[in-house]
Amino acid sequence: MTDFARASSALTTSLNLMQPPVAISLTDTVPDGVAMWTGASPAGCRFWQEAMHRTFATAPRDHDLCAIGTYTHNLEGTEATNADLGLALKVFADLTYVRSEDVAQIPVLSRRPKFVVYGPLAESPLAPDVVLLFVQANQTLVLSEAAQQIDGGTTPALGRPACAIVAQAANTGKAALSLGCCGARAYLDVLTDEIAVFAVPGSKLEAFTERIGALAKANQILTRFHVVRKEQVASGATPTVAQSLAAM
Repeated sequence: MTDFARASSALTTSLNLMQPPVAISLTDTVPDGVAMWTGASPAGCRFWQEAMHRTFATAPRDHDLCAIGTYTHNLEGTEATNADLGLALKVFADLTYVRSEDVAQIPVLSRRPKFVVYGPLAESPLAPDVVLLFVQANQTLVLSEAAQQIDGGTTPALGRPACAIVAQAANTGKAALSLGCCGARAYLDVLTDEIAVFAVPGSKLEAFTERIGALAKANQILTRFHVVRKEQVASGATPTVAQSLAAM
């Protein structure tokens, strides 16, 4: 059983994260002690930001203001949400933002959860299906290296809609990177221009935590090597690898 508090601390330290890792659990029951979300949310992705501070559960109706998020999360819709989805897709098509042939490429959860539980990974009451990390480009370097070693391939970089990253990671059991979308960047204050979202499948959280720690340390050492080597060459030297290592 993964120690979620330890994993959260390790990921935060290894990557120097500015925001805590967020756990997302797709479930048919709400754990004891977890409060239901109250109030309105403009989009499902906004729950990610709220989940940095507390744990809560959402029902499908809590997602009603975001027809796209309801679609990607395969939540039970209503006549109104279905109408909103149809209108949104029409607008997207008119703008050639999402054409009819593009819709099939948008990841959608392969199962229909009754509830979605969000919260800081450190206090997750359930084994998360997906863990979200809010990262800068230099942090994705380590993450992409870890994903290559664990998943055995190149990590996909998704664009719109940002919420589809949850379905992508949950369905495939592999990590994914989201470059966000204009909606998510409007709704999330933490999703600033230099930030992207990296999704780790919950089933591989422990493996990713271990690999990220090792690779972050390796990158620190190798960065120092390259800095020293750059300085040596700038001074007119033509160092061997051994000489650069000795100068570290």
